[in-house]
Amino acid sequence: MSVTDMNELNIAKINAEIAKQMAETSKLMAETKKLHAEAVKYNRETFWYPLAISSGIIGAVVTVTTLIFKLLGVL
Repeated sequence: MSVTDMNELNIAKINAEIAKQMAETSKLMAETKKLHAEAVKYNRETFWYPLAISSGIIGAVVTVTTLIFKLLGVL
């Protein structure tokens, strides 16, 4: 095997390694993007869930209060 053949083999090996690293980088970037989207979603939910729960509690209290007033004949 000549020196030129060895150099070509080394170049091919390096190119294959570069392609592998680029594919792995692309995969990691996609995973990072997915995790970022999930984080944004959870941050949004963290804001809206307490609001929804408190609205439900307020609605329940208003309903119970209205029923009590109707049973007592106040309304």
